[in-house]
Amino acid sequence: MLAHGRARLITRRTTWIRNLHTIRVHKEDSRWPGWELIVGIEVHAQIKSRRKLFSESLASDTSSTPNTNVSAFDAAFPGTLPHLNSKCVELGVRTAVALDAEVQRRSAFDRKHYFYADLPSGYQITQQYAPIARNGRLHLEKDGISVRIKQVQLEQDTGKSTFLPRNRITAIDLNRAGMGLMEIVSEPDMRSPEEAGSYVRALQALLRSVGSSDGNMEQGSLRCDVNVSVNRKGGPLGTRCEIKNLNSVKNMMVAITCEAFRQIALLDRGVPVTQETRGFDEEKAETYSLRSKEDAPDYRYMPDPNIPPLLLHKEYIEAIRKDMPELPSATRARLVAQGLSQRDVEVLMDVDSGREVGYDGELGRGAIAYFDEVSTGRDPKAVVNWITHELLGQLAFRHETFTDNPISVEQMGDLIDLVQRDTVTGTSGKTILRHILSTRTADLPTKIAKDLQLVAVGGDGASLEKWCQDAIAALPEEAAAVRRGNVKVVNKIMGHVMKASRGTAKAQGVRAMLLKLLQS
Repeated sequence: MLAHGRARLITRRTTWIRNLHTIRVHKEDSRWPGWELIVGIEVHAQIKSRRKLFSESLASDTSSTPNTNVSAFDAAFPGTLPHLNSKCVELGVRTAVALDAEVQRRSAFDRKHYFYADLPSGYQITQQYAPIARNGRLHLEKDGISVRIKQVQLEQDTGKSTFLPRNRITAIDLNRAGMGLMEIVSEPDMRSPEEAGSYVRALQALLRSVGSSDGNMEQGSLRCDVNVSVNRKGGPLGTRCEIKNLNSVKNMMVAITCEAFRQIALLDRGVPVTQETRGFDEEKAETYSLRSKEDAPDYRYMPDPNIPPLLLHKEYIEAIRKDMPELPSATRARLVAQGLSQRDVEVLMDVDSGREVGYDGELGRGAIAYFDEVSTGRDPKAVVNWITHELLGQLAFRHETFTDNPISVEQMGDLIDLVQRDTVTGTSGKTILRHILSTRTADLPTKIAKDLQLVAVGGDGASLEKWCQDAIAALPEEAAAVRRGNVKVVNKIMGHVMKASRGTAKAQGVRAMLLKLLQS
């Protein structure tokens, strides 16, 4: 009775919220003129903790041998009791603060009953009715909207089922069973597949920035369930369908688009949309029915009798708030204030979002931290140019990512200093950078420049004069053209000199020497 009563309250509240949000101004979409698309997303993010949510079993990854990190509690042995992992709670609070949500001083755990082979206990421990946080928001800067967060709740993950067609059996791996999850439930505030994609990408970046989850969709540590409905412009809200377990942003956007077209086609024929849970076929690019949509009574929610309410002191919440890492929005504003262009900021942010996330809130070092250290005491614009244009370009050419970068902060700083002081030319600087990437040497660029004879040649050196004389002799027609007053042709002769000097000659000095020899 308690679960049923709660379900009625939640249903009434959800209906009120959905009606409230129709005040958003409608923007016509050429893909479905006259129709409005409404999207809400439930994101399941695996908490990056060393241990599971309610047991001492170690966390697993894709390389772990199946069924090796499983405790008696994870396998639902009779008589075993849960023990809450405090690190998961801390990371959940950190996420809630980052989402500007109201952290609840009192939250509680419920049992959600359903029967799958990869759920040994027959129920999932979750926080359906008293979540750890409510009423947050996530601003999407590119789209100019804020998506409201209904709630953030802690819950268990299930095991993993793998069908083996040759043996015609389903293999169960319980390594993932009991891993801590954060279910982040948005309000239906998105109006296009693109906004949904922006929301998930922004959420991934936020989770990584605070160290609560690595947000890796390819490895299954972040999964999305998308609720989609359509209605005529200005008409009543449509019936929503849920698309389960979408494992990439691209697939999610395609699934939303396909489901919108499916529902519109039904309504155009006068066929009502049935509320149901659907899957997505990537190869066919279409959704398919899984089962009729369950409501709260179908899950037979009940308070978990083995877990007391979770009580958080105000001082505990404020301590986490005080020690919060820098959020993506603050990082973006700080970089722009340093004079970086929006393009350079976005490149750095995109690369930084792929950094490793350590366990239990340990923050990994990414492109932003690298830039901050290198740019200390240097021109930020010069530093970002070397990182985004030269370093990242060379890594991409080698099919490597920033995590493979062998150039230390000291080496990059020394290289930029050499170029800025004209000790080496920009061309020689690029040669030094390629040398470090190829050899993985720990030598500083100052030493490499001397060893490779890349120190810049001044404008009045004997070597420079000889190179210029050789170039004039090798290109007599161009030299004659310059003598007749066609100064633009000197650029071709300069190229010959730069090649002979292996980039060590300074372009301004070369030009001055050539004009001196040709016009004297």
